[in-house]
Amino acid sequence: MDRRRLLQAAAGSVLGAVAAAAVAQSFPYKPQQRYPDPSVLILDPSFAKYRIYSSTLEQLGTGMRWAEGPVYMPREGYLVCSDIPNNRLMRYEEKTGEFKVHKANAGYCNGNTRDRQGRLVSCEHSVTRRVVRTEADGRITVLADRYQGKRLNSPNDVVVKSDDTVWFTDPLFGISGTWEGEKATPEQATTNVYRVTPDGQVSAVITDLVNPNGLAFSPDEKKLYVVEWKGTPNRSLWSYDVAADGSVSNKVKLIDGAGGAALDGFRVDRDGNLWMGWGWNGAMAPEAVDAGNGLKVHLPLAKSEDLDGVKIFNAQGKPIGFIRLPERCANLTFGGPKNNRLYMAASHSLYALYVESEGAT
Repeated sequence: MDRRRLLQAAAGSVLGAVAAAAVAQSFPYKPQQRYPDPSVLILDPSFAKYRIYSSTLEQLGTGMRWAEGPVYMPREGYLVCSDIPNNRLMRYEEKTGEFKVHKANAGYCNGNTRDRQGRLVSCEHSVTRRVVRTEADGRITVLADRYQGKRLNSPNDVVVKSDDTVWFTDPLFGISGTWEGEKATPEQATTNVYRVTPDGQVSAVITDLVNPNGLAFSPDEKKLYVVEWKGTPNRSLWSYDVAADGSVSNKVKLIDGAGGAALDGFRVDRDGNLWMGWGWNGAMAPEAVDAGNGLKVHLPLAKSEDLDGVKIFNAQGKPIGFIRLPERCANLTFGGPKNNRLYMAASHSLYALYVESEGAT
């Protein structure tokens, strides 16, 4: 077989794997041809050093219904992300570019991370409603499914601290309807941020946020950042001081999602910058306007195409960069062999961009 046919066969096998993995609409993506990629915007000169001049945005896989929770597994050489409505975990193979199902019937997994031993930790946010760890032999260990004898609401996002404590958020998303699981009545009186010790003790460290969402630590782990989905008046990101015993204090609003922004999952780089999933929050104008033919419609207060992507903030909460995506980004992570590839789970697709930075953990 000549080289051209070999290349066609290889491309066909990858496309076939993507098509087989798709259980939703797959979207074509035309990458930028010129350097630097105009999708990568410098909002402040301090961000310029993180943009690689000859790196462009790539679409790695598509065909998901709501992509979430990407985590890179360096030992295995692949990335795992959630496809929540399809109740499965997807896998992107770094070496081959293959995008396929990693696990079906995955408890409607949302956020994922890895622990300090390299094991996958996942938030099953509906039906099972628990935080689990996948052992090296494939066994599942339940880290948390109850607090004070009552079932958790809907574990959403998770991070593991260097002392092996597991921290996760527990909003209502997975039990508030049937799109991302099964509707159920919450048993917890509040939507909390929890901490699980290595011996299995579960404590609520934050109880006053309405539907906490993404969370991460600063590089020195002295700060905990948490997104509040139902902030007043906007979605917000809060900063907390973290004590040695795991308690938090000094709640400060670091980022306000004004202008209809939907803050979501995020990661922190080695310099303390916050790389945050960004998009429109769905807010509509209170008054309907005439759209013609007798139709009265409530117009959106923002345009998705203006907000969809990743917004980067420095440690003081100042916006310094923005990566435009053709879909709303729900969550992201750093990974790749050099920990310098930014993977972005955005609605139906998984995107990636090499940057001159590395994830903090």
